[in-house]
Amino acid sequence: MSEAKDRVVALIDGSIYAESVADHAAWAAARIERGVEFVHVIGREESGEGRQDRSGAIGLGARTALLEELAELDAQRGRLMQKQGRLILEAAEERARADGATEVSTLLRSGDLVEELQALEDGARVIVVGKRGEAADFAKGHLGSNLERVVRAARCPVLVANRAFKPAQSCLIAFDGGASALKAVDMAARSPFFAGLKIHVLTVGPDDAATHARLGRAISMLSAAGHDIVPGIRQGQADEVISAYVEEQGVDMLVMGAYGHSRIRRLIIGSTTAEMVRSCTVPVLMFR
Repeated sequence: MSEAKDRVVALIDGSIYAESVADHAAWAAARIERGVEFVHVIGREESGEGRQDRSGAIGLGARTALLEELAELDAQRGRLMQKQGRLILEAAEERARADGATEVSTLLRSGDLVEELQALEDGARVIVVGKRGEAADFAKGHLGSNLERVVRAARCPVLVANRAFKPAQSCLIAFDGGASALKAVDMAARSPFFAGLKIHVLTVGPDDAATHARLGRAISMLSAAGHDIVPGIRQGQADEVISAYVEEQGVDMLVMGAYGHSRIRRLIIGSTTAEMVRSCTVPVLMFR
């Protein structure tokens, strides 16, 4: 288990998003003045663990020889995956240091990604993951298969890196008054991660007294922390309204809750959310 504490944890693979993940992780670590740890997990299938034995119908002598050959092939594959993993981590560390990160560590693990993440998460301030994984070139328009699992399992905020990194100067908090949205507002009010950012707070819903009251609570918390706030209330389909607002206002990062039953929060981890995150051209910071 990692000994590093109180840091940014970046899940890195061999995808086209790897450089962006490294850039986002270094940026996040610099903002909160913490170290960054890059983690690469080799899946059980990739490492040869748990591979199904299909040799039962083969004669005993031939079966023994085949099993020995398969075992050697698995061992070779495992060694190649280990070597590839180390190279991926070395490249990520090199890029992060080029971005100005000084405290960088790496960790190579084998097993299930979520199980390893749960073991490593103690002390993590933010988890950074790419929008899509190693099949990105072959699965245009699809989100990474592990993204939903990571968001569901993570206890701390998850920053989903988009393809092209640029330092954020502004962010949009999609606010509905729910618990996870309030966590986002509380972090924005207290954390140096948001220091100096222009913060837009948008509620999707009717322009009535109840909506203004919910929005006012968030504005009060953020204003008291000295942030420059741009509030807004808009009606329509939440995913369409939020995506349009990001483009219209040139917002650099979207911040929102990951769970709930409101029209905003139910987007995350669902077909509508997948569409929004897929089409969004900026990184998304999600809170449970």
